[in-house]
Amino acid sequence: MADRGTASGGVGRGGVPRRLAALAALAGTALLGACTTEAPRTTGALPSLYLPLANDTAHIDVEAARDMISAYRRNRGAAPLAVDPDLQRLAEAEAAAMAAADRPSRAQTVKAAVSHLGYADVGANLSAGYHTLAEAFSGWRESPPHDATMLDPKATRMGIATAYAPGSKYKVYWALLTAK
Repeated sequence: MADRGTASGGVGRGGVPRRLAALAALAGTALLGACTTEAPRTTGALPSLYLPLANDTAHIDVEAARDMISAYRRNRGAAPLAVDPDLQRLAEAEAAAMAAADRPSRAQTVKAAVSHLGYADVGANLSAGYHTLAEAFSGWRESPPHDATMLDPKATRMGIATAYAPGSKYKVYWALLTAK
């Protein structure tokens, strides 16, 4: 049998011309390189939105959460959100309270507490069981009431927090508060 793997474009394994295979490999390498030009915020090997939060030392990357929610809002015609220190403290307290009680809180109670501080158009996503920021964000987008909180056009500020409860069925409790 004659050698068909010549420099003139012979056929490699599976009957694919070698030049075509080489071009495909080169194109694939170029595409992968293009995917990594803007590296996401990372801690270790994983971007922060994929880091597991179901452990004692984990904490949410608030800036990455703000950036992700703000980008989602911009894509839907709403203005980005700013992290508000008071809403951040309230979100942290609420997440800790839910973890201690081993159950999500009622949004109406939290909204009332935020309104008493002088904020308007208050929204609250209170949930449990999502172990990463990416999971929580995806879950909230799939839930019409939670999605409405993230996309509220009147909201300008936010606070977001998690709390870990090792003995809990849910493990991670979430509080996202938005307001004007």
